[in-house]
Amino acid sequence: MQSAAVIGAGSWGTAQAAMLAWRGMQVQFWGRDASLMAEIAATRKNPRYLPNLSLPANVEVVANVADLKPVDMLVFVVPSKGLRETALLIASSPAEQSRVVVSCAKGIEMNTGRRMSEILAESLPQSTLAVLTGPNHAEEAAAQLATAAVVACQNDDIAKAVQSCYTLPFFRCYTTDDISGAEWAGAMKNPYAIAAGIALGLQLGDNAIAALVTRALAEMVRLGVAMGGRMETFYGLSGVGDLMATCYSEHSRNHRVGLLLGQGQPLEQILSSTRMVAEGVLNTASLHQAARARGVRTPLLDEIHAVLHEGKSAREGMKALLSRDPRPEAD
Repeated sequence: MQSAAVIGAGSWGTAQAAMLAWRGMQVQFWGRDASLMAEIAATRKNPRYLPNLSLPANVEVVANVADLKPVDMLVFVVPSKGLRETALLIASSPAEQSRVVVSCAKGIEMNTGRRMSEILAESLPQSTLAVLTGPNHAEEAAAQLATAAVVACQNDDIAKAVQSCYTLPFFRCYTTDDISGAEWAGAMKNPYAIAAGIALGLQLGDNAIAALVTRALAEMVRLGVAMGGRMETFYGLSGVGDLMATCYSEHSRNHRVGLLLGQGQPLEQILSSTRMVAEGVLNTASLHQAARARGVRTPLLDEIHAVLHEGKSAREGMKALLSRDPRPEAD
């Protein structure tokens, strides 16, 4: 594939525009904020999200969605809550003729339970869908630090073609045909990163955080398999890999939300203090809804939901987890 359009001008979208250009592709780069895109076009930098990254010359900054042209690969890098609206917008542009669509959004839609690739398939039914996911902090990829990811697609030829686009000296990509597992894993790690941040903010220590992350993986497997994913997927990059990066990294927005909650700051204040989207806050509600509908036991997710959406304090939530009845580890 020779051309790509990156939809979304946040940190990961900006990093991807640069990465695909470094790979030698002709890249269109579109974001919803016209004033931001004008500044990026003038300076070749995104001052809001990745101010130290200079975009290569083969990145064309597009401010008007009608100016997007059909490409070999259309990459959606927008927050999950805005994906449906953005997909409909792109579907009304010339770019809807693109043959491959790659979803990089991590989330499950509230009420419908739709995965992000399923939402894109509704608006862009003529395209082959793939998912790019894994422990991929934009700041590190932009700095060309060693990174790995996984491409999920049911068409093996397309999976390999997308994999090739994301093969760089510092970026290694694997493939899988388990789209459901990869997407559920990518969505589920975010609430647990909030919990890990809460534990750090409460100064509970490394033992507690290690236990929390381990039990989080067990919940991810239970719910993800119930939703159609394969168990082995959750022990790969999209599962345990992304879980580790998000639960421990200073770059993780969800981890930072949890840290501030653990330190006593109100959620509304935390969310209003940053432009970055912490996907775990909304995804906790949609994942909790899915778990209840399927009858899957998720005690960690239940307490995170109670803290974020039911007014329970962070300290009370952690106390409730530690006071649960003993049970076998494999249960």
